[in-house]
Amino acid sequence: METIIFDVDDTLYDQLQPFRNAVHQQLNASYSKKQVESLYLTSRKYSDNVFEKHMNGEITALELQTYRITQACKDFGLNLSYQEAVAFQEAYLREQNQISLFSEIEVLLNHLSSNHYQLAVLTNGEVDHQMMKVDQLGITKWIPKENIFVSAGVGHSKPSHKVFEHLEEKLKLSKDNTIYIGDSFENDIVGAKQVGWKAIWMNHRSREKPDSNYQADYIIQNPNDLLPIFHVMEEA
Repeated sequence: METIIFDVDDTLYDQLQPFRNAVHQQLNASYSKKQVESLYLTSRKYSDNVFEKHMNGEITALELQTYRITQACKDFGLNLSYQEAVAFQEAYLREQNQISLFSEIEVLLNHLSSNHYQLAVLTNGEVDHQMMKVDQLGITKWIPKENIFVSAGVGHSKPSHKVFEHLEEKLKLSKDNTIYIGDSFENDIVGAKQVGWKAIWMNHRSREKPDSNYQADYIIQNPNDLLPIFHVMEEA
């Protein structure tokens, strides 16, 4: 492999942690660890459902954010007012300003960087919001800012083939020698495989694989499993 490209949310860091903290701060409910994770996954589903509407300018970021938590809570028998949903989002944002890399990802980035791989990031979302996370995670220690691509800045979002092809052009990468690593099968694996890249599905939330004509080249359950994959490829 020559080029390794990462998703951000729930790939480079544990997105559940800031969500869990916001739940404990804002929701008057005694949820177990398992229930919080289920609520998180449900909120991501609702977020994905309306993401393109946000990208097309049909709804604002705040409308998306309040919609996803309101609908997710409704599924769990908890009705949030609009003001409560806004307060939850504000708490969630404060917690996102405290995120840190998975320790295993930091080890992987050190390895890849020292072995002179071309590294990049491709993430869906608004430029300012995603770059805030990039800065908080300290990603530019390994990945130059010109190699960090946010869907709103590109004009297309995953899983559209257009955003992946944009990276091909900008990075002058070889399809056969490129791996994309992400946690969303629909956005990351389907998106990468449809343009001929290899893909690693970081399925540490144990999601069920959707019906798809595409297959991940590797499926891992823990960030620990990433570095051994590259060791095997380098020894081949």
